[in-house]
Amino acid sequence: MNLAEKQVELTTQLAQLKNGQDRLALLVERTKKLTPLPPERRVDENLIPGCLAKLWLVSEFRAGHCFFACDSNSLVVKAIAGLLCEFYSDQPPADIRAHSPEFLAPLGLTQHLTPNRRNALSKVWEHIRQFAEHNSAPSPRPNGER
Repeated sequence: MNLAEKQVELTTQLAQLKNGQDRLALLVERTKKLTPLPPERRVDENLIPGCLAKLWLVSEFRAGHCFFACDSNSLVVKAIAGLLCEFYSDQPPADIRAHSPEFLAPLGLTQHLTPNRRNALSKVWEHIRQFAEHNSAPSPRPNGER
């Protein structure tokens, strides 16, 4: 499923709930069912800096697609970060770079977050975007030069 299709599916699902707080509660409930990252992935090199909660984010590049997984000691942080990880996983880098998570704002998810949790969300997006940029194929130059 491409990102436009994922966006329609996600916004349709979340829009069925009456407000942002209910939508966030749904994400937290979904997060409780996820398998945590194994201990060997919950290491300092995978920590997202600047978050009050511990937030580990793991990125992989396979077969031309980016994959993301996360874990946190805060269910709310894990729910929001996990939403982005799930949304952008198994997508080509160019598609990720062209599709920011701004579509989530009208759903009211961020208005119930503390400033520190909103900061964590922006840091996760920045990490995902940078990872996609790093794994993008170099653009061809005239005359075949690199």
